[in-house]
Amino acid sequence: MSTPIDTGTDDLLAELHDDGVVVATLNRPDTRNAFSGAMGKALGDVYRRADADDAIRVVVVTGTPPAFCAGADFSGGSQVFERQSSSEFHANPVWPPAWQIRKPVIAAVNGHAIGIGFTITLQCDLRFMARDAKYGIVQVRRGVMPDGMSTWTLPRIAGMAKAADIMLTGRTFTGEEADSLGVATQVLPNDDVLPRALEVAHDIAVNTAPVSVAVTKRLMWSSFGLNPAQTDVAESELHKVVMGEADAREGVMAYLERRDPGWSLSLDEHWPAEWPGPEEEVL
Repeated sequence: MSTPIDTGTDDLLAELHDDGVVVATLNRPDTRNAFSGAMGKALGDVYRRADADDAIRVVVVTGTPPAFCAGADFSGGSQVFERQSSSEFHANPVWPPAWQIRKPVIAAVNGHAIGIGFTITLQCDLRFMARDAKYGIVQVRRGVMPDGMSTWTLPRIAGMAKAADIMLTGRTFTGEEADSLGVATQVLPNDDVLPRALEVAHDIAVNTAPVSVAVTKRLMWSSFGLNPAQTDVAESELHKVVMGEADAREGVMAYLERRDPGWSLSLDEHWPAEWPGPEEEVL
């Protein structure tokens, strides 16, 4: 069972499943889900809601077939990249980015993902990608440059050499190459992408402790701004947040009794009062 979430626009559909998984669907199929401002704002709102709501454990982002997101909407012709006033333009149209929220975000990339359609997936924690689809950060071939903070995310995901290959050539590549480039968590037949993403999301929602996942995700993304000694301190301090708490006992007992765990800690009540490290590297 699922409950629809009002996103304020038909460009993004969202629903909350009973297991705590939100599915957000980019929904402009007539344009292969070309990205719109309304879509970006609504997706950011879904992320913000997920971060604040203990009932939401995981967000899955996908697209209405036949594509995930074809990138910028070229229906207006060459004016798509006209200069905007400084108050109107931001190179990352989804705020907050997926990595900033405390819940896992999974991209179920069930078809072509080009330009911003691909760079928003790089903000996610996991990417399940369609084998036969086309991917690329093609902006340098359109006279502009990569967006969505991909100049930060992609080198960290794939390494500098492969990021340069993708972004400086602006070439497209298939799901098979996405796997070899290191940008895919798993590559699957197109029709299997969303079911697999939902399977993993359900596993996270049921079998992982919410606070444990949240502090792990935040430290993982912020670790790029930490040296080894700072990481050691941060891990030690964050262990003190979860050790000795009800979920630490429940996780062990559920394992020993071979049953699903019943988690009780909430992010509202158990998020560390002070983050142990330069959180501004993430936020």
